[in-house]
Amino acid sequence: MTLLRDEDLSAAFDHASRSYDTLVSANPGYHGQLRRSARRLRLPRRGAGLRVLDLGCGTGASTAALAAVLPEAEITAVDASAGMLERAARKPWREGVSFVHAPAERLAQAGVEGPFDAVFAAYLFRNVTDPDRVLSTVRDVLAPGGRLAVHEYTLSGRALHRAVWTGVCRGLVLPVATVLGDGGLYRHLWRSVVEFDTADDFAARARSQGFEAVRVLPLPGWQTGITHTIVARRPTTAGDGR
Repeated sequence: MTLLRDEDLSAAFDHASRSYDTLVSANPGYHGQLRRSARRLRLPRRGAGLRVLDLGCGTGASTAALAAVLPEAEITAVDASAGMLERAARKPWREGVSFVHAPAERLAQAGVEGPFDAVFAAYLFRNVTDPDRVLSTVRDVLAPGGRLAVHEYTLSGRALHRAVWTGVCRGLVLPVATVLGDGGLYRHLWRSVVEFDTADDFAARARSQGFEAVRVLPLPGWQTGITHTIVARRPTTAGDGR
C-alpha cells in the first residue's frame, strides 16, 4: 500500500478518532511513556511563565502528559485532523490549555506564532510529507535556546526490534483496527514506522536542520528499540546551527 499523506491521512484520522483512545488504552505504558518524554524537556518551575507547543496532539494524550508534567505552562495543542482535535477539546482541561486546527507545516496561517520555550511532538514526524520542512518550522517558532522533544516510533535499526514491531502490528493492532473499520490507517501505521528514519538517522536529520545538543534516549518496556525520545535545542544565538 502507499503511505497515507496530507488530506488522506487527516481523513483517516478523522474516521479513527471515535475509537482511537480505546486502542491506545490497550498499549501498556502508553501514557507513562509520554509523560517520561515530556519530563525529558527538563523545563523549570513546573512550566511557570513558559509557552509550550504540542505539535500533533491527536486526541490529547500528549497534551495530558504535558499538562501533568508542566501544570503551570501555557500549552497550545495543534493537530491537522479535525476529528481528533474535536475529541481532544471535549475533554476537561485546566486554564491555559488551548487547541488549534492546523497542519504542522502551516502554523502561522492558523495564528500559531512563537516564540515557544519548548515544542513536544509525539508520533508526528513519520506522518508528515516533508519532515525537514517541519523541523525547520519548529526551529523557527522556538525561542533561542528553546527545547524540542520528539516522542516517536523510530526503530533502532536492529532486525529484532523491527520484527517485534511487525509482530505486534500483525498479531494485535491490525486485526482489531480492521474490525473497527480503520485497517487502512493502521496498515499505514505499521509501514510508516518501518520506512521512516531510525532513531540515529532522525537525530542526524535534526542536526542538519540547525538543532544542537541532540540526543537519542530509549524508552522502557516492550517498545525498547522501537520508540525513542529525541531531544534537542535551538541554538541560543539566532542563525547558529545552519
